[in-house]
Amino acid sequence: MIIKNANVFHSDGYFEKKDLYIQNDKFADSPNTEDDVIIDAEGMYAIPGLTDIHFHGCVGYDFCDGTEEAIQKIAEYQLKNGITTIVPATMTFDEPRLEKICKTAAAYENKSGAILCGINMEGPFIASKKKGAQNGKYIHKPDIEMFRRLQAASGNLVKLVDIAPEEEGSMEFIDALKDEVGISIAHTTADYEIANEAYDRGARHATHLYNAMPPFSHREPGVIGAACDHDNCRVELICDGIHIHPSVVRTTFKMFGDDRVILISDSMMATGLTDGDYSLGGQPVKVVGNLATLESGTIAGSATNLMDCVRTAVKKMGIPLASAIKCAAVNSAKSVEIYDQYGSLETGKIANIVLLDQDLNIEKVLLKGKEI
Repeated sequence: MIIKNANVFHSDGYFEKKDLYIQNDKFADSPNTEDDVIIDAEGMYAIPGLTDIHFHGCVGYDFCDGTEEAIQKIAEYQLKNGITTIVPATMTFDEPRLEKICKTAAAYENKSGAILCGINMEGPFIASKKKGAQNGKYIHKPDIEMFRRLQAASGNLVKLVDIAPEEEGSMEFIDALKDEVGISIAHTTADYEIANEAYDRGARHATHLYNAMPPFSHREPGVIGAACDHDNCRVELICDGIHIHPSVVRTTFKMFGDDRVILISDSMMATGLTDGDYSLGGQPVKVVGNLATLESGTIAGSATNLMDCVRTAVKKMGIPLASAIKCAAVNSAKSVEIYDQYGSLETGKIANIVLLDQDLNIEKVLLKGKEI
């Protein structure tokens, strides 16, 4: 296949008008034969398929349903919306429930839809005071052996695990596991000193920055300040127009740069459906527009997919398109260590590609070189 005349995204964060070549399921540096299928992409943006490393569900299904059907339906919806690789997140449950979820993911065969590339283990090693929409009943102190049992059940699919570093055993958890899995600070009351120590010891990620953590202030910079001070730390942002004010999004890009920000959706099962009553982590959630809340009024994930978050960041928050794509495709793939195969349009990588028109509407999605 040849995709001609596209404005092609470069992983360094700019667009260049050129042709793309695909042989079998990978990008190539030259055409294959005279029989290549030709797509004229004049006036379109060619971007890598996005990777969402933090979301819970969509179209009435939740990853924590722990069923093959749930993963399949989620994967199909994500692919239609230009998200070609997914790393869904668990909620805070007891070990047997988490084990079932992990085993189901390990057995999943990726027959269609977005490619399941990993698991983001958001709970249960979090702080009760900042549990947000997580179920406090199942919160557990950081437990090295429990994590390793769940990782074994998943077939080593867990790419990120969240901890509150102020909790007993957290620093030992980081010391033991920093070379086995990405460790993210999340749902925490940690101050700057504790967060700084966690990053010094080997944590390298911050989950949905600003949410479920102390605010950044001039005398108490907290997790946000500590993350900014560590160049190897990437931070997640939910750009759904609900979780973070546009000014704060712009400021965060200035603080961290577009090499370190990761756009996520944090979407829950109502995404892709109408307003109504749903659930997240076994707790009832009411959805009105983009706002999803528990009965207490606590925000409970989002009702927006990652491609819509990109559109919101660009059209309503003033983030340049190339930066938004970098943060939703390149940085996300790097953060879960799948960038050797996904996340850019470079020769030799899997040919996952999305063609967008000038208004950022999807024209075509290709998965492994085949048009969907």
